[in-house]
Amino acid sequence: MKIICIGRNYAKHIAELENEKPENPVVFLKPDSAILPKKMPFFIPTFSNDIHYEVEVLVKINKVGKHIESKFAHKYYDEIGLGIDFTARDIQAQSKEKGLPWEKAKAFDGSAVVGEFYPKGDFNLDNLPFQLIKNEIVVQNGNTNAMLWKIDELISYVSQFFTLKKGDIIFTGTPAGVGKVSENDILIGKLKDYEAFNVKIK
Repeated sequence: MKIICIGRNYAKHIAELENEKPENPVVFLKPDSAILPKKMPFFIPTFSNDIHYEVEVLVKINKVGKHIESKFAHKYYDEIGLGIDFTARDIQAQSKEKGLPWEKAKAFDGSAVVGEFYPKGDFNLDNLPFQLIKNEIVVQNGNTNAMLWKIDELISYVSQFFTLKKGDIIFTGTPAGVGKVSENDILIGKLKDYEAFNVKIK
């Protein structure tokens, strides 16, 4: 399986990082070794002093597809989840400055929190609220209605470049409010009324 991540899919997040709005979705990958094992804490890696949380709605692909049209994309997933794309912001900034790839900043071990998945029929995917709560304070408050590219559009776009396979996970982008994690933080992700994950930082 592979993890396909979408960057710059919420206008306010683009603004907070002072990035330019892209003409097409920004796409990058994480290896399966990036997935944080269930019920394990996230250990701040020694190579970064600025690890940021980025909460994201997740889509789990349920069958093989290539060159999928948007109107058929809904047939390629039946579960929605929530996760975190942990980012070494200092390393990402260095990479951007030198025009280098982001993998060291985005794809390191444990950088992908994959929470629980739920039937997509439980939600209105065009108006789905989600939150990241850090130490009992809401730090990210998102809704899929603010996506620049909707889920089906993302699946269609990504499938032009990568064959999607059963079990692949798409991280659909993060809203504004990203920030640094510190030792002993508790991060809780809520997808509508569901608690999708609970992660301790060490």
